[in-house]
Amino acid sequence: MTPRTGEARRETLETNVEVALTLDGSGRGSVDTGVPFLDHMLASLARHGGLDLEVRARGDLEIDDHHTVEDVALVLGQAFRAALGDRVGIARFGHAYAPMDDALARSVVDVSGRPYAVYRAEGLPPLAGRFQTYLAEHFFRSFAQEARVNLHVELLYGTDPHHCVEAMFKSLALALRQSVAVVGSGVPSTKGSLD
Repeated sequence: MTPRTGEARRETLETNVEVALTLDGSGRGSVDTGVPFLDHMLASLARHGGLDLEVRARGDLEIDDHHTVEDVALVLGQAFRAALGDRVGIARFGHAYAPMDDALARSVVDVSGRPYAVYRAEGLPPLAGRFQTYLAEHFFRSFAQEARVNLHVELLYGTDPHHCVEAMFKSLALALRQSVAVVGSGVPSTKGSLD
């Protein structure tokens, strides 16, 4: 099978982001965004999603992490969409639970070509170390928009904010891995298209 790879780049006055992605990888992540917690989450996404992922980002971190987190998610979504190509033969749907000590999260994805995101994480504390946890929601929504997937991410419970966010990223990784698996030869849609 031809490797399913995608690359994308975004350069604005706020950020400069480059992403290279291989869907059928070995779980290797090389990530440097300037936001250490985001680097950790993306490395986890690569490892548990079976992706080879390279991310380089420079942003206006002197203001805050928002622009960098958002633009990394947008560019990752674009690279993911490019790697999928025509989507022929993919499973399309994926779902997974992931525990992380006290936390349990669930992600469900439909690689439908129609972007939509639902995020539920009631009670999530505002900080995981220095990382503002509201940015997790922003990341998932931005990724879904550019990947053109229907994504539902839910924190079922948890108390440690690091564990809560990491459980959500791990559940997303597992659900994505399941959804992009090649299981057939046709387009998994009654419309005959996933766009």
